[in-house]
Parts: sequence; C-alpha cells; structure tokens
Amino acid sequence: MKTNILGLPVKESELLVQELNILLSNFQVYYQNLRGIHWNIRGKRFFDLHVKFEELYTDAQLKIDLIAERVLTIGGTPLHTFEDYVKNNKLTVGKNISNDEKAVQLIVNSLSDLLKIERGILNKSGEINDEGTNSMMSDFIAEQEKTIWMMNAWLEETL
Repeated sequence: MKTNILGLPVKESELLVQELNILLSNFQVYYQNLRGIHWNIRGKRFFDLHVKFEELYTDAQLKIDLIAERVLTIGGTPLHTFEDYVKNNKLTVGKNISNDEKAVQLIVNSLSDLLKIERGILNKSGEINDEGTNSMMSDFIAEQEKTIWMMNAWLEETL
C-alpha cells in the first residue's frame, strides 16, 4: 500500500479529499445562508438574532478555512468556485428569509445536514487512522450538536 508523506494511504486519502470538498462546498452554502439571514432578519428579536447570526457565520468562516487547509494537508486541492459549491451542495438555500423562526429552522436543518456529511467523513477517516481529520470532525460534530440543541430550545419558546 502506497502512503503519502503523512503515512496515510494515498488512494483512501484521495477519496477523503473528495468528501472534504463536499463538506467545504456545503459549508460555503451554510455560510452564505447565515450572511443572508444576518442581513435580512426583522422583528422584535432583531438585535439578539443579528448578533447570533454574525457569531455563527464568523465560526463557519473559520471552519471553511480549516476544511480547505485539511484538504491541502492530505494532498488535495480545495474546491473554490461557486459552480463547484452549487454542484456539491446538499443544503437548502435560504433566500430572502427575514422571519426569526424560519431563519433559526434553516440553521437547524443545515447543521443536521452538515452532521450527516461529517459523520461519513469521520467513519472514512477512522478507517485509515487519519487522526487529524478525525479530530476536526469530532470537534465540528460536538459544537454543531450543541448549537442544534440551543436553537431547538429557542424554537420551543416561540411555539
């Protein structure tokens, strides 16, 4: 079995790069959704949600960079065009969302979809003992599960 400079199997690393690029594409769509709801949110909860959405898109921006750097680290090239992002997207695109509940529900749904992609990557990276990718996915999953819990708690308040 041929390995790369990190000691990871080349063929499996190439497949992992493809999966990470799908995650990267979906995170870019998630990021843009967050920017849109940050800009367009209206209503009595504007001040709280405007700040929260900025916090989330800033975090997403950092994760996008981490994913792209991981792709580079394991020998791939990160996708970087809108065409690629749209082609690989699995998330709902939020357009002109100004309602607080719809905005928060979009976040919950997006994070749930991202978790599915991340768990798939975690399984594949675990099979080849890629601890760098494992660690990153584990951190993302833990944070996103907590955010989903908090957003669902907020949604229950409004029901």
